[in-house]
Amino acid sequence: MESNEQQRREGFARVFGAQPQLRVSAAGRINLIGEHVDYCGGKVFPAALNLNCTVYARPNGTNTINVYADDLRETAVLDIAQIGAYRHIKWGKYQAGVAHVLRGQGVPLVGCDLYYSCTVPFGSGLSSSAAIEVATAVTLCELTGTPYSLKELAVLSQKAENEYCGVNCGIMDQFASAMGKKEKAILLDCKTLEYEYVPLELGAYELIVANCNKPHALVESKYNERRAEVEAALEKLRVIYPQVSCLAEVTPAMFAEAKGVLSGKLCDRAAHVVYECARVQEAAAALKKGDIETLAALINASHDSLSKLYEVTGREPDALAYAAREQEGCIGARMIGAGFGGCIIAIVKKECAETFKAEVGAAYQKAVGYAASFYDTSIEDGVTVQKL
Repeated sequence: MESNEQQRREGFARVFGAQPQLRVSAAGRINLIGEHVDYCGGKVFPAALNLNCTVYARPNGTNTINVYADDLRETAVLDIAQIGAYRHIKWGKYQAGVAHVLRGQGVPLVGCDLYYSCTVPFGSGLSSSAAIEVATAVTLCELTGTPYSLKELAVLSQKAENEYCGVNCGIMDQFASAMGKKEKAILLDCKTLEYEYVPLELGAYELIVANCNKPHALVESKYNERRAEVEAALEKLRVIYPQVSCLAEVTPAMFAEAKGVLSGKLCDRAAHVVYECARVQEAAAALKKGDIETLAALINASHDSLSKLYEVTGREPDALAYAAREQEGCIGARMIGAGFGGCIIAIVKKECAETFKAEVGAAYQKAVGYAASFYDTSIEDGVTVQKL
């Protein structure tokens, strides 16, 4: 860690010709259960990872925000006066979007140099974009001494991704990145933003994150199509239940009575959301009781629903999740994130972890023709701030 820290500071000095004055990090995230329900007003169950986006920063006395990526070795120069004009650039649009939204909320912007080092793999479904957004929001507020709440910055970061970057994401990713706590999962109501921390204690088991290494691109995927489908399903269900404001308010019993108004894919999409919302509640109750086997069974059911009803997994996540389930010591595995690639999580007995990685890696490579990646992860605080 010390060597990485030193390398990053030296990198900042090399790129910008000065020393950084501030270090901010924001985490990537996993979601134990509750996939594709955040934009339906449902509850989710995320936790912040040790994989994060770290920003080194200093004010530069100009009217430009310079953002450098140490992996891309690329700098974007953002003119504060034209901050709304960078929606289509490849590197720097998330930072521009956050700056644009903050300014719209009355936060003053100052010219600054920002050096980004991200250990959240891009396209992994671990939310590198949210980590970048939250880290940027905290950094820009810190540089001007603007008071902030992490909860508010999570909401503003989501707004930037929705309105500036064109990704119709829910609140979960940014909230988990901003509000995560060490060794805790967050039971979050995405409609009200009420939340509860639940100790993430797995006893004899550990959580393993594996990347299928088929990147997904949310804007280009069927993510927005799924959102449109569940919104259409909600409108049909409201003919029966006019009091319902979001799909997450439809209980399994209500759905069973009213699903005759739905057919085909709309029925499948709504069924996933309704039953996934119920699984989240059951999973939180199981974790609080230390019932890891029940939690794992719910995780398995979640993946099956994402694959067969919501159809957002695809060949690679399915191959990885089902290969994981076949291994000794693994009691649950599922895709996390938007899908069409990205990562799975697996609950595995600690003494089986290394064999699990080797066996699953071999089975996956045989099935799809290329390797998966396995990460050594821990559950950590979402945001850290350090004056240098």
